[in-house]
Amino acid sequence: MLLVLGALIVSYAQSLRVWFDQHQQITALQQEIRDREKRVAELNDEIARWDDDAYVKAQARQRLGWVMPGEVGYRVIGADGKPVGAPPEPSAPSDAAAEEQQPTWYTKLWGSVEGAGKPAVPSTPKPTKPTPKPILTPSPKVTR
Repeated sequence: MLLVLGALIVSYAQSLRVWFDQHQQITALQQEIRDREKRVAELNDEIARWDDDAYVKAQARQRLGWVMPGEVGYRVIGADGKPVGAPPEPSAPSDAAAEEQQPTWYTKLWGSVEGAGKPAVPSTPKPTKPTPKPILTPSPKVTR
């Protein structure tokens, strides 16, 4: 009877472990769904704000520094000669940024084809100077 009871406990324990794992996954996925629904609601609110002309004008003033006709716009210039609080100016991609990019797969492939056609140059080891061995001399015995 104990053997049958032990076999039942072992078989149900495996099923319970699987059930707990799946329950944990379901809880994590439900939390992810709630987070994404919240993000969708925030984005829908932002879209609704962009439909308002007053919001668009405020963003144009803030981000682009635009002024309405008849107004006078002022910029505060910092010690470095750049406007204070101005949005960052967009920059064209530099050559350094292009060099930092990883080469494409076909560039790597062609490089390996070119490298395969060149035999490897064996490197000749530089001759090293042999270090002289220290000369050991017996020390005189000191007697008292």
